[in-house]
Amino acid sequence: MTLDLSLPSLGFRWYYVWKRHFLVWWKVLGPSLLANFGEPLLYLLALGYGLGMFVGQVKGVDYMAFLATGIVCSNAMNTATFEGMYAAFTRLAMQRTWDAMLAAPLMLDDIVIGEIVWCATRSVIGCAAIFIVAGFLGSIQWSAFIPVMLVIFFSGMAFGAMALVVTAFAKSYDFFLYYFTLVITPMMLLSGVFFPADALPVWIQTGAQAFPLSHAVEIARPLMIGAEVNNLPLHLAVIAAYIAVATYMALVFLRRRMLV
Repeated sequence: MTLDLSLPSLGFRWYYVWKRHFLVWWKVLGPSLLANFGEPLLYLLALGYGLGMFVGQVKGVDYMAFLATGIVCSNAMNTATFEGMYAAFTRLAMQRTWDAMLAAPLMLDDIVIGEIVWCATRSVIGCAAIFIVAGFLGSIQWSAFIPVMLVIFFSGMAFGAMALVVTAFAKSYDFFLYYFTLVITPMMLLSGVFFPADALPVWIQTGAQAFPLSHAVEIARPLMIGAEVNNLPLHLAVIAAYIAVATYMALVFLRRRMLV
């Protein structure tokens, strides 16, 4: 089947998709927050205090603070990825919510953009909670909240769009395990979340620079510990490129899927 390679039709109707998802999420607020907040919090407390007792400081920063900055970014990746794959696939293939939306005055482009913005919103909600906990633990700078949440929002858009590309090919939930094993897990382990990336072999460091998570961490970590961000334009450009390319790919492949 020929792919529709036309550029996305941008408008404001994606807002109604976003609003629909928000209203549904609001009804299950408690379990949803627990799912996205509980695991990162356990990582922060268990590794921050447990492993931190042996590590002490990393590059002049307490390990708790070092870990908190990485956990915030990795939580953005995981939250947006789950939302863009499992939740979006449920709405697409199981509940047929997308079909109902297409019967309204909405185009597929509106739905996809709305899904991506919602993924970013969910990332901000979950990461804001982690940031607040880390702030009360005395690990990070409260003044960095707004700029870090902006970084999280755009990172969430990138990861959400990437997840929708995978969803466009998924036949079942099991398909997502390939993406988590081959992409998400290596990205989380090699992007400087738990330890400095420069501790890795040079060839791995070079490869890790292609990960959007690496660039999100490189922006958020200095902001949260009150240091200067190096190469900010480069980091922003990489995240923006992922948003643009992954959004376009998601639209192209989802157009094909919805026509099958």
